[in-house]
Amino acid sequence: MFIPQSYSLAIILCVVTMLCWGSWGNTQKLAGKSWRFELFYWDYVLGILLFALFLGFTLGSNGSDGRGFLDDIMQADSRNILSAMAGGVIFNASNILLVAAMSIAGMAVAFPVGVGIALALGVIINYIFAPQGNAAWLFSGVALIVAAIIIDAVAYKKHSASLKKVSGKGIMLSVSAGVLMALFYRFVASSMASDFVTPEAGKLTPYSAVLFFAFGVVISNLLFNYLIMKKPFEGSPLSFGDYAKGSLATHLTGVLGGIIWNLGMSLSILASGKAGFAISYGLGQGATLIAALWGVFIWKEFKGASGSVRNLIALMFLAYLAGLALLVYAGT
Repeated sequence: MFIPQSYSLAIILCVVTMLCWGSWGNTQKLAGKSWRFELFYWDYVLGILLFALFLGFTLGSNGSDGRGFLDDIMQADSRNILSAMAGGVIFNASNILLVAAMSIAGMAVAFPVGVGIALALGVIINYIFAPQGNAAWLFSGVALIVAAIIIDAVAYKKHSASLKKVSGKGIMLSVSAGVLMALFYRFVASSMASDFVTPEAGKLTPYSAVLFFAFGVVISNLLFNYLIMKKPFEGSPLSFGDYAKGSLATHLTGVLGGIIWNLGMSLSILASGKAGFAISYGLGQGATLIAALWGVFIWKEFKGASGSVRNLIALMFLAYLAGLALLVYAGT
């Protein structure tokens, strides 16, 4: 199977993860023009599973390093399988809340608040269980990112107040999503071998871990998304008849969103072998910066903002960039 062999390549993969995790939400925004997020999410989850299978039978099944994809699945210990699947369940709960927050408060708010919280807590949790990198630089970077989250929240409050439209529900959903999202990566990481080239018996390697993670997402979605359809955060209840009304293009947009997200997840897991789980996860969750850029400059979610709000947004971007730079430096 393909395994990154250097820290620099691992960082490049983390940057791609950041781009993927920060950009998949655009598919929801595109579909959301005529398509509720609860319906979008069925296709999104399908995309996650399809990409996990595709990657396993391609990069995961070629090369001389580590165990092959199918061999790795066959030898996996049930405890590790369940751990990876639990990661999928926790992620799915958090991501449904995040997508709901995006539909209510927009990308420029939901991502910085939700994913920013996930980044800060997730880095701390993953570093405690698998310390790798300089702690002082690592947590200084996290502190700057937390500052960026606070700045973004202040900017949103000032801008919303000027429009007399404050979505407290959107903020609360973002916070809830962030707390849950901070936990899922650790479950997947604990199921994996410490050395991808010569993995321990019973442990998972990246490609099988991503597949079992995807199974956890799919299985939990049968319950979670069904409940959200019947008791939505906003709007009237939905049925599967509503899902069947979607066009092929609308369904494919959702599948594409899942593929983009899981490309990021897969590269993050692969990069963790050289970068460590805390740095790999933290850099990937720099997706917040990418999503905020999309929200501000493409979707115009702060259109008409005052000069003070624009200054706060610029300061938020600078704090995020500085924090991410420190995360990279922590691993050198």
